[in-house]
Amino acid sequence: MRYFVTGEQQRKSLLNALVLMFLGYIVLLWLSNGLMYFHRMDLTPGSVVSYYLGSEEKFTQPRSYEGMLEVSHFHLFSMGMLVLTLTHLMLMTEFSTRLKIWISSLTYLSAIADEAGGWLVRFVHPMFAWFKIAAFLILEFSLAALLIVVIVALIRTRLQIRQSSSD
Repeated sequence: MRYFVTGEQQRKSLLNALVLMFLGYIVLLWLSNGLMYFHRMDLTPGSVVSYYLGSEEKFTQPRSYEGMLEVSHFHLFSMGMLVLTLTHLMLMTEFSTRLKIWISSLTYLSAIADEAGGWLVRFVHPMFAWFKIAAFLILEFSLAALLIVVIVALIRTRLQIRQSSSD
């Protein structure tokens, strides 16, 4: 991350390329996150309730406390690291501070809300399915915004490097 602060990204095209490749990998993670969600449920409250509380028609059991705890344990760490990395990269771009604060806050809050949403549906009330759907959508859009902001900044930097090399 130091290379953003010191301006080394202007001189380190290989490091810039490596960060862009990492972001490409994260785009694949983002896509698989959406595909996993839509494999299990859709954007209707009934599908969310059916997934967490089980369904007699589909012969599915409610999500167990232990199973949800295992998923949450992994997700809380991995999503935290992902959001920390992406927001850290974004903080080093030339975009406005207001945009950085807005996207960072939205991403952290939606990641926590998305994880909490399943617990709320399963153990509090089925009406939290709306909350789960909203949290998922906001998380996906905020992660996409983070990716776009950082990728655009890095591509701009690569173009500036090429222009300064050709001058």
